[in-house]
Amino acid sequence: MVQATKRDRIRYWFDNTMSRGTSALIGWLGLASGVLIMIIATAAVAIAPQDSADNGHWAGVLWRSLLRTLDPGTMGGDEGTAPFLGLMLTATIGGIFIVSALIGVLTTGLEGKITELRKGRSRIVERGHTLVLGWSDQVFTVISELAEANQSERRSCVAILADRDKVDMEDAIRASVGDTGRTRVVCRRGNPLKVADLELVSPGTARSIMVVSPDVDDPDTHVIKVLLSLGARTWDDERPHVVAAVQNSGNLPAARLAGGPAAHVIDADDIAIRLIVQSHRQSGLSTVCTDLLDYEGHEIYMRPEPTLAGVTFGRALDAYELGIPIGLRHQDGSIAINPAMDTIINADDEIIMLAEDDLLIRLADTPPAIIESAIATAAPHTPKPERTLLIGWNHRAPKIINLLDEFVQSGSTLTIATQHEDPRNALKPPVNLTVHVTGCDPTDRAQLEALDVGSYQHIIVLADNDLDPYHADARTLVTLLHLRDMEERLGDPYSIVSEINDDANREVAQVTKADDFVVSNKLISLMLTQLSENRHLHEVFVNLLDPSGSEIYLKPASDYLWPDAAANFATVIEAARRRGETAIGYRLRDQFHQPPDYGVVLNPCKAGLLRLTSQDRVIVLAES
Repeated sequence: MVQATKRDRIRYWFDNTMSRGTSALIGWLGLASGVLIMIIATAAVAIAPQDSADNGHWAGVLWRSLLRTLDPGTMGGDEGTAPFLGLMLTATIGGIFIVSALIGVLTTGLEGKITELRKGRSRIVERGHTLVLGWSDQVFTVISELAEANQSERRSCVAILADRDKVDMEDAIRASVGDTGRTRVVCRRGNPLKVADLELVSPGTARSIMVVSPDVDDPDTHVIKVLLSLGARTWDDERPHVVAAVQNSGNLPAARLAGGPAAHVIDADDIAIRLIVQSHRQSGLSTVCTDLLDYEGHEIYMRPEPTLAGVTFGRALDAYELGIPIGLRHQDGSIAINPAMDTIINADDEIIMLAEDDLLIRLADTPPAIIESAIATAAPHTPKPERTLLIGWNHRAPKIINLLDEFVQSGSTLTIATQHEDPRNALKPPVNLTVHVTGCDPTDRAQLEALDVGSYQHIIVLADNDLDPYHADARTLVTLLHLRDMEERLGDPYSIVSEINDDANREVAQVTKADDFVVSNKLISLMLTQLSENRHLHEVFVNLLDPSGSEIYLKPASDYLWPDAAANFATVIEAARRRGETAIGYRLRDQFHQPPDYGVVLNPCKAGLLRLTSQDRVIVLAES
């Protein structure tokens, strides 16, 4: 074995110091400059003592050598003997090399630091921020909604951790969201499954954590692994609440187990299915849900109101000047949406309110007048069998059919028009539905006309999951155009509800004048954002989507007011209260296809003049 020499050891030590980066290189260059200056000053005193004395002896020559090292032009005014001038020239030439090297080192070090910052690997120092783990198109909706929600805040922050380039994420957010107002968006590159990467975004001080489903083949697996990673982390303080969504209902139990009690995991598939089924029976429901979930319109708030203690819920409906009570949250955390009108409000109950902003909720000095002459007494509607046409097929279709079977009356008919194989063998035997299957290319006009679409009351158009979202939406738009043209020739015999993958295509789809569009991805993003701001809203949304409780219905306005009678919305609320329902708004028929509200008006002024026709709808919370 060859023994290391002293020279080898010195060289090894030198190599180690040089590998420490920019600071070590600057240190070596500074040392070299100091040695050079001291040698020149000492040599000048020894070789040219008279010139050294004229220039301040050793200290003066040392200072002059330093100036010549830093600034080569300084030696232009030197005077003295040849040896002295030669030493000054040597200092200048040495300084040129050393300063040049120093500039190069500083430039390289600065570029390296900028590159490191662009990689997004520095730790953020925030408190009370919203943390988003993962990346997909949902991020843009989440950021825009949080920016809208935090407009009244002095400062707020949204931190994003995803395994993508930091600059690319920031560019995409600027392009899709634009100005975020007082909300700062901080992006960091990292894998949420790695503890070291997770610490970059300070999860322990976050107000809430949102796990986003990525655009991969199996997004639920990623979500469950992130939830497990969060559950395994040691939290110094109280763990922030976590919200997430799974795309496959079968993965919901595993995701909730992985998330633990601090996580709220919602079933995206189930929500989309319920909205499709309910919207096809009462068009406009998805528009109402969007208005309830986004922060641009009206939202759901919870607030204590001790002054209403002892008052019945029915009497509290007209107690507010701005805002409509829709339920109660009891001290034990239980939620009651549209409770019985004789329910007594306790002092420790929270009123669940529908309002434009929590700052605008206030009690009325005097309740608006009720116009009794405008209230109609409608006989109960007798449900009748329905004929529904389901065009297209995807993984949600079997559950849609099962849920539809629970809603319709016995003797109802469902026809499935699809290019897929006959799916009836894989379906649960229906109770109220008679299911037929026929082959059909949804984009072929002749095949659609062969379906006799005029004989159906409702048509559901599903997106094709076998295609990419953009291609699937394009085919859906073609189908909707054919159906709308056929409907106009037939005299408006049916309603059309369509599933859209990308909300950007919704505006394009308005030309088809379909009665409603269900954009499940956007609705899920909005719901996750609401839950990240208030964890208790989870129970409210669960109740609203649960068929066993009170749900959102759009009922004929003639059930509440005489057509075209002069009234106000306080009168509508009173008419609904007498039926055990809570009125929260209305929808105007002549504005069904006018964006952005599509005729939906939530929480209107209670005292303003209102005339509704028999074609308009009143939006209520009711059990049926």
